[in-house]
Amino acid sequence: MNPESFPCQLISWNESYELGRRLAYEIKHSGFRPDLIVAIGRGGYVPARVVSDFLLFSLLASIKIEHWDTAACMRPHATVRFPLAVDVSGKKVLIIDDVTDTGETLRTAVDYIRELGAAEIRTGVLQHKTVSPFVPDYYGEVVAEWKWIIYPWAAHEDLVGLAERVLSVEAQSAREIGERLKERYGLVLEESTLSEVVEELVATGRAQVQEEMYRRAE
Repeated sequence: MNPESFPCQLISWNESYELGRRLAYEIKHSGFRPDLIVAIGRGGYVPARVVSDFLLFSLLASIKIEHWDTAACMRPHATVRFPLAVDVSGKKVLIIDDVTDTGETLRTAVDYIRELGAAEIRTGVLQHKTVSPFVPDYYGEVVAEWKWIIYPWAAHEDLVGLAERVLSVEAQSAREIGERLKERYGLVLEESTLSEVVEELVATGRAQVQEEMYRRAE
């Protein structure tokens, strides 16, 4: 992946909900009945809730694993930040996340839950990228060509991070920042969304503004 330019895809709330419905359908029709669903935070929180809804299943817990930062920046290793607060000894556990990319997040989760004594572990994601060496048991959709997928629950954070990458020491208008986002990442943003993003860059000290022109903060 070129860190300066790579394809991105914005997923809408409706699209993500439909992917969650498909994922739940696959789980339901496999015959697997978990004793507990575990969401991987932060990306898996919403998908796990949608899946638990379609499965009519209320026992939902979570762990937080840190591997990706904002805007496709990856940490060296996936680590469990907030552990599971539920006893899973002898239980069947379904782990839910949003997407497989390197697969390290799910692999780390499975190893962690296994060490806690779970009897059976299965995994599910909204979208499975075929580049991932880890293949989940269930997925709502296969993604054959790699792209950075931006889900609606992480859109503002990711867009701010990507916009920061296109900032320059030379002043640019918001429109020009939008053009750079399209050129480098294939993202076409509505004017209101772009305004929110550049305002956030200024508010967080990542950009300087003068007469509606923006440059990278020194």
